[in-house]
Amino acid sequence: MNTCSALDKNFATTMANYNKWINGRLYDVVATLDDETRKKDMGAFFKSIHGTLNHILLADKIWMGRFVQDLFVAKALSEELHADFNELRSERDKQDQRIIEWAAGLSAEELAKDLRFMPITAAQEKVLPMWLAVTHFFNHQTHHRGQITTLLMQLGIDPGVTDLPFMPRPE
Repeated sequence: MNTCSALDKNFATTMANYNKWINGRLYDVVATLDDETRKKDMGAFFKSIHGTLNHILLADKIWMGRFVQDLFVAKALSEELHADFNELRSERDKQDQRIIEWAAGLSAEELAKDLRFMPITAAQEKVLPMWLAVTHFFNHQTHHRGQITTLLMQLGIDPGVTDLPFMPRPE
C-alpha cells in the first residue's frame, strides 16, 4: 500500500476544476469551426480535433468507470462516441461535473489503495497505486488538450491562455 498526503486530494480537486474550465474554453473555440474543419484529418494521433476531443471523453469515461467500479466498455481508444459536436460537448459537460463530484469525495485512504483494472490495450490485469492512476488521468487530459491547441494554432486560431495558474479562482 502507498501513502499519500492531504495534498493529493487538493491536487485532484484542483485538476478537476481546471479540467472543467479548460474544456469549456477549448469547446468554445472549437464551436466556432465548421464540422468539416473539426473533423479534418490533420495528422494527429486521433486524426482530427473532433477525434481528439472524442478520445479524451472516451478515456475519461473508461478511467472514471475504473475509479467508481462502474466499468465503461469501449471497443477501441479511437471509438467515436458522438459524431455530432453538440452531443459531444453536452456529454463532456456532464463528465466534467461527474469528475468534480468524484474528486471532492476522494479520501487519503482511497488514494493510498491500489487500483486493479484490465487495460483495453492488453489482456493482463494492471495494478497501480490509486494516486498514480489519478495523476495519469489528469495528465492524459492535459496531454491531448495540448494536441488540440497545436491543431488550432495550425489553423491560425489562438486558443488563448490554457495554463493552470491562470484558471479563475473561486471567490
